[in-house]
Amino acid sequence: MNGTVRENVKLGSQVSIVLKKDQRSGKLTKGIVKDILTKSPIHHHGIKVRLESGEIGRVKELISLNG
Repeated sequence: MNGTVRENVKLGSQVSIVLKKDQRSGKLTKGIVKDILTKSPIHHHGIKVRLESGEIGRVKELISLNG
């Protein structure tokens, strides 16, 4: 599963996201999903989420599905 389909991204899931400032480098940030910000069912750049740390970015990888 990838992070472009909203129904795959669950609250409490561990994911890797790319932050806006890291889009050029592609550096990934790991964290737990606190809020899902994208309303559409699919987004080709990844579903935008807020992590429990407060960081916001687009999901590139789903690591574990705890939610």
